[in-house]
Amino acid sequence: MALYEYSAFDAQGREQRGVVEALSQNAASRKLRDQGLFPTSLATARNAVGSAQRTFFRQVSAIQLGVATRQLATMLTAGMPLDEALEMVAEQQVKGSFGSVLIRVRDDILQGSALYTALQVHPKIFPPLYTNMIRVGEESGTLDKVLLQLAEFTDEQARFNSQFKAALTYPLLMFFVGTGVLLFLMTFVVPKITRMLEDLEQALPLPTQLLMSFSHFLATYWWLLLLFGIAIIWFARRVSLTARGRFWFDQKKYRLPLFGPLALQNATARFARTTATLLHSGVPLLTSLEIVQNLLGNNYLQRALEVVREKVTEGAGLSEPLRDAGVFPAMLPQMAAVGERSGELEGMLFKVAEIYEHQVQTRLNSLMSLLEPLMILLMGTVVGFIVLAILLPIFQASQGMG
Repeated sequence: MALYEYSAFDAQGREQRGVVEALSQNAASRKLRDQGLFPTSLATARNAVGSAQRTFFRQVSAIQLGVATRQLATMLTAGMPLDEALEMVAEQQVKGSFGSVLIRVRDDILQGSALYTALQVHPKIFPPLYTNMIRVGEESGTLDKVLLQLAEFTDEQARFNSQFKAALTYPLLMFFVGTGVLLFLMTFVVPKITRMLEDLEQALPLPTQLLMSFSHFLATYWWLLLLFGIAIIWFARRVSLTARGRFWFDQKKYRLPLFGPLALQNATARFARTTATLLHSGVPLLTSLEIVQNLLGNNYLQRALEVVREKVTEGAGLSEPLRDAGVFPAMLPQMAAVGERSGELEGMLFKVAEIYEHQVQTRLNSLMSLLEPLMILLMGTVVGFIVLAILLPIFQASQGMG
């Protein structure tokens, strides 16, 4: 079957537009007439699907892909043909554009394409890790098992990323709200109060003078600070677009205090889990390293893995090149060496992923539990200083009057 875009009028004379699935254009026309629609134009929707892919498929979440993968694996395990399973999964998608691509994948399979070949047409939805594992599953006759592994991998990654983002949400929200409140006080409220204090015609305390000077600076030169911030962001972006600049930023990212080691452990967990999943599915080590290298999205780590991959190509194992690279934590090459000696490399890598994912979650929770009271203390200190600077001259004036 194929998809056809149509324009038609219903029985009330209202124009309707949409997509219909049928074996041919004539069959699509008959299907529309059976629905009480009278088509005025009917054309293949393949270009429309491609446009939808380019426009919307960046929004297909890992959770949605994981659910669809698990559904497909369950149906194949039950003995359902692949084309029928794809059609049923497509019908269950809430987002119609994702369902349309699954239908297109099914059509390509009916025309003789392999599943992994049909999926490679949509790289925004199905990354290289996904398509390579599907290819191994098809060639080994274990597609249903590979799909289950993919579903578990996708669900685990989505769960971990969700927890990571949730832990950062409250402190970031608190920071931006607190900063906004303080800026409002300093630029609108404090100037009005300080004008009243100036009318007292008395020597103002040092905290009040500092507050007035800072408030005056913000109210007068806020545009200069804004331009300065924009210039820094523009310069950093321009530098990051160059190869050397991007490498420098990606390297310094892992050397930041507190958050640098956390980011490195997160990247290590992702590398270990992805590599282990690929190896467990039968993907060769060199191919796995190449896929993971492209998925990391960090030039510093990518260059290190390029050197690792070259040494593995020359006949070395995985643990020694990882140790020589000196980028990842020491536990990764140590566990990889144990796995190579015991013949359970993917099992050891899974354990590394679990250890570092747990460490990241624990350290992140501890850091956030420490950061929240520190932010409250900092904001309380600033607000207390503002209140003190305003009240001091009032107390002095009242004492003078007494």
